[in-house]
Amino acid sequence: MHAVIIGCGRVGSSVAKQLAAEGWDVTCVDEDENALARLGAWKGGFVVGHGMDKDILEAAGAGEAEAAVVATDGDNSNLVIGQILQRRYGINCVVVRVLDPARAEFYARLGLRTVCPTQTAISTLTEAVRACEVPVPQATS
Repeated sequence: MHAVIIGCGRVGSSVAKQLAAEGWDVTCVDEDENALARLGAWKGGFVVGHGMDKDILEAAGAGEAEAAVVATDGDNSNLVIGQILQRRYGINCVVVRVLDPARAEFYARLGLRTVCPTQTAISTLTEAVRACEVPVPQATS
């Protein structure tokens, strides 16, 4: 199975390495060719360019991909690229990282699979505080 990863920073490169270790054929796309260094001894594909560029997406194998992960550093770019991959290339499993919780929720309602690390952090931190053993405030009369 083929996956395309758009954005090869800490998140994208880690996802790429995990999928490759599970037997996926993975191609990463990043504007910075130095991002290839994050992949270590990489045996997958790597295309230098912008994830909105049709020629770049086709060089990465978007037309044959079963899955795509979009994890650049920009919400707007991620959402547009995610929709391109879903609509133009017919990739059913497109997962997009969106940092803004409101946007993530809005696009999820439109059918785009979104992951919002900001919302995950908010929920995890809130639950951690609730789990602390702290004195319960006393009502004053």
